[in-house]
Formats: sequence, C-alpha cells, structure tokens
Amino acid sequence: MPSVASLGIPDLVVPASASVGEGPVFDRRTGALCWVDLMAGRLHETDLDSGVTSTVTIGMALGAVAPRRVGAGFAVAVADGFGFVDAGGLRLVDRVLPGPGHRMNDAKCDSRGRLWAGSTHVDFASGAGALHRWDGRGPSVVVARGFTLPNGIGWSPDDTRMYLVDSMSGDILAADFDAVDGVVGEFRVLCRVGAGLPDGLAVDVDGCIWVAVWGGSVVQRYSPDGVLLGECRLPVSQPSSCAFAADGTLVITSARAGLTGSDLSAQPLAGSIFAVATSTRGVPVEAFLE
Repeated sequence: MPSVASLGIPDLVVPASASVGEGPVFDRRTGALCWVDLMAGRLHETDLDSGVTSTVTIGMALGAVAPRRVGAGFAVAVADGFGFVDAGGLRLVDRVLPGPGHRMNDAKCDSRGRLWAGSTHVDFASGAGALHRWDGRGPSVVVARGFTLPNGIGWSPDDTRMYLVDSMSGDILAADFDAVDGVVGEFRVLCRVGAGLPDGLAVDVDGCIWVAVWGGSVVQRYSPDGVLLGECRLPVSQPSSCAFAADGTLVITSARAGLTGSDLSAQPLAGSIFAVATSTRGVPVEAFLE
C-alpha cells in the first residue's frame, strides 16, 4: 500500500465561530475570500491581508455563492433555489425548491460560468437529492437524481470529467463531462472515504482531488484514479470545504454545529478558517456568467 504523505500544518487565517462554514471561493474582482455560514444564511467577504470581514444576512439557508462576471453581487444557491445577492439583498429568481422539505447545498461554477448545485432533503432522505444546473438566463434544470447529500463539486483540468461528493454514502463520484453543452454523464464511484463524511472539494492542476472530511479532522488528497495520496490534519473535527488561492494556498472552512460543550473546549477554533501552503495550484473556478 502506498504511503500517505503529510500535506503540511495549517495556519489559522480567519478566527470565527461559524455554525457551518462552507463554500469558500475567491472573488477575482476584489481578491476577497467569500464564504458562507450555511444554515445561518450569512455571506461573508474576508480580506485576508487585513483580516476584515463584511457580512450580509439573507434570511434563508445559503448553500454557496458565486461572484458574478458581469453584474454586481453574487449568484447564490439558497434553500428555495437560485437567485442573486447584491446591495438590495436577496433576489430569488428560480424558486425550484418551494416548501420546507428540501434545500440547496454546495454549489460551484463550471468553466463556462454555469452554476451547479446539489439539493438535499432536510432530513437527508436516501435518494432524495439531485444535481441542478443554472445559467441565470432561464429556469434551472435537474441533470441527475438519486443522491442523498450531494456536496463538493469540481472538474478535471482538461474539463472532461466532473466530480461530485455524496456525503452520506461516503463516496467521491466521477462522470464524463461535456463542457461546451454542460452535459454530464452517469456518475460512478471513484473512491470511498474512510472515517468521516466527505464534504466540499477542490481540484488541482495535477488532476488530484482535495476533499474536506467532516468528522475526520482532515483534508485528503486523492489521485485522479481515487488513490489516497496525502492528508492535512486540522485542529478541528469538522472541516467542511476547501478552495485554492491563486498562489496555491489551500483555504479550509470548518463548522461547530452539533459539537458538545466538551467538544468545543477541546477544539475552540471550530468554525474558523485555516490555510496551508501546497506545491500545486488549483483548477481555476470561474465567475457566474451573468
């Protein structure tokens, strides 16, 4: 069995107490790190140089945000569907999940700027999750069904493969991908994560997948064939997602939801953001096309 390398010791970069810190993405317009506190419905923008964070509360669970390419503000995946957040607050455009039973979860833009998001049942009913695609120019479409908690999303450097996590099954999935038309093939299991639940992910230019393992206190790096190559251990048990800065630094969000008082005494930094230097770079994450 190949050895598993240590991927470095992370530094604390944003002290915070997020219930479910999620969805890190860098805004090319400002250089800020954008991230969410999912169930609290908070959108944070952090200047990592100054440490200053500005926050907007939208009044609805917020799965992820995407900086816009043309318009001001952000495209968002929220509890009820898709919309925009700007100075005027939340503008819900595509109410594809009406009612309290489902919500959007993690989301990310592909190389053409389309926003892909997973939806889940609030009680994580088996098979009730779906993968959606939205371009802002019309209603979103469901492109795949049958998941439980669809989560981290990413694409290979050559744009021919899409990755998706189904957290409750512990699987990192892969499918053929047509970037021109935004068509994804049938998902298959690439690998299964051991202890903990795979959550958000990022893909590097070498084709490897970095996945935050909720409950595992670790971010793991897998080869394009699904072989575990390395681990970055964290001082918190619930790392939730990760994203690459332009210089190859990996930023990692975390959560404190569900932790007991004794848990929090042992890991007072739960809900904060960490960073670790890497020897690679991330596949660029595009802005939303509208």
